[in-house]
Amino acid sequence: MIAENKTDRRIHVMHMTDTLDLGGRERIAVELVNQMPRDRYRTSLCTTRRDGPLSPCVSADVGRICLHRKRTFDLRAIRNLVKYNRDHRVDVLHAHGSSILVARMAAMFSPYPAIIWHDHYGTNDRKERSTWLFRLLLRQVGGVVAVSKPLADWSQNRLHFRKDRIWCLPNFVDTTKRVAPHRELPGRRGSRIVCVANVRPVKDHLTLIRAMQHVVMPYPDAHLLLVGAHPDANYLGLVQREIQIQGLQSHVTLLGIRQDVTSILEGCDIGVLSSTSEGLPVSLLEYGATSMSVVATRVGQCGDVLDDGKAGLLVPASEASQLANAIISLLADESKRKTLGRAFFNRVQSRYSAEAVIGQLSQIYDTVLGSR
Repeated sequence: MIAENKTDRRIHVMHMTDTLDLGGRERIAVELVNQMPRDRYRTSLCTTRRDGPLSPCVSADVGRICLHRKRTFDLRAIRNLVKYNRDHRVDVLHAHGSSILVARMAAMFSPYPAIIWHDHYGTNDRKERSTWLFRLLLRQVGGVVAVSKPLADWSQNRLHFRKDRIWCLPNFVDTTKRVAPHRELPGRRGSRIVCVANVRPVKDHLTLIRAMQHVVMPYPDAHLLLVGAHPDANYLGLVQREIQIQGLQSHVTLLGIRQDVTSILEGCDIGVLSSTSEGLPVSLLEYGATSMSVVATRVGQCGDVLDDGKAGLLVPASEASQLANAIISLLADESKRKTLGRAFFNRVQSRYSAEAVIGQLSQIYDTVLGSR
């Protein structure tokens, strides 16, 4: 834990997330606490339930607290967070996703930090959320940060949150990070396809595997690498069974949770997302940061990220044949892969870089704190 300096008058922002699993919102929370400018901000990171594989990625100068919350209303966890806020003079609780509940309860006590809710949810999640519950939770919240315009519109139109306190702020990625390609990946260069997504139904790995059955017929060297956690044992079983049904055991590898994702991406040729629902997927931005050509389903903000097809190929969700055709077109044309990869990198660098997004977030903090 970082010692408190009583004379330090920088703004202290605590980012909150339920876990540090390998998910998009968790990676954004970690990147934000690591990259907020230290001349203006002190940062802390709170996990309400548990830490996870992203823990080693948190910078050493970031304050840390894990509440080990066991139930929805865990008074012990709230007390521990309130004490941390008081001892370390936390000014802002920046709550990602469902951690808004804990933030809302803790902010009722001294030092009464301002709250910002960061909405990362995908299309399907938005449809299933309880409107009345979020209206209740967002009372006294200073602002809403949404990763996409549909999410911003949902807060305004369904939750009746103040329009001038809703900001659309995209996810981002560090475009300056460079690592060597992984040397020991299955398959060979020119034929490696990668999908970075936790294995759960909304990511629709089943359609991707069915597409691969069409891909390996003209390209028998094609190899798909699946990177991500397996939180749903039943769905994992379906994916493994589909690999066997399609006879793809030598063409698909489940790599599971990995700490070297950037190195893996540097060693691959085509990035794929086959999701049926997304917000603004961080993995898609990570593909772009490595100048990789990509195929993604036209869901959530994927179309906007890929400049409506100018920086990558877009296909309908749940359409194995169209997904396969798009992958085949990239495998067949190295020049096309390089052209799309360069265009995607330039787009990510200009619109989804850490520098651009953090500058906007600093202005949001100033607005929220200035109104108190």
